[in-house]
Amino acid sequence: MLRFFLNADSKSYLRGLEAEFDESTNAIRLELNRFEAAGLLKGNLEGNRKVFRANPDHPLYHDIFRIMRKHTGIDRITDNLVEKLGTVKKAYIVGNLAMGLDTDMIELVLVGTCLDFEYLEELRLKAERMIKRSIHCVVIRNNDAKSYLADYPAVLLIWQGDGKK
Repeated sequence: MLRFFLNADSKSYLRGLEAEFDESTNAIRLELNRFEAAGLLKGNLEGNRKVFRANPDHPLYHDIFRIMRKHTGIDRITDNLVEKLGTVKKAYIVGNLAMGLDTDMIELVLVGTCLDFEYLEELRLKAERMIKRSIHCVVIRNNDAKSYLADYPAVLLIWQGDGKK
């Protein structure tokens, strides 16, 4: 379920979730129906498959999103990284985690200039110990961001320089 709430554009269907969770389709169907009845998920037919997505309009969506960020450690990474690092404009998660898949490696892309790379490495190592996940960090300039991020199937903006998360 992590994928639904970290990326509202992520979608899954019953058979895919069955393989991912190694659970019976009946057990998964019951849970999906409960989430859908509560309004947390939206189900749509695509061909002969029912596809589920998170409902970002649900009043609890943003709270669940924040809980998922805390669970994965994203909130601690970004707050620690950008506070004293330099001129960071934006921070993105790319790769598996951006697609909503739980993973042991977090791919972080920082957009900015005049960054303290020694301090960045220190923070990266500290964050890895704190969240018990490895972090791969790439720094790019603002004018290179669009073309760099276009290579990823999923990109999740997790921080902006004006403090929006």
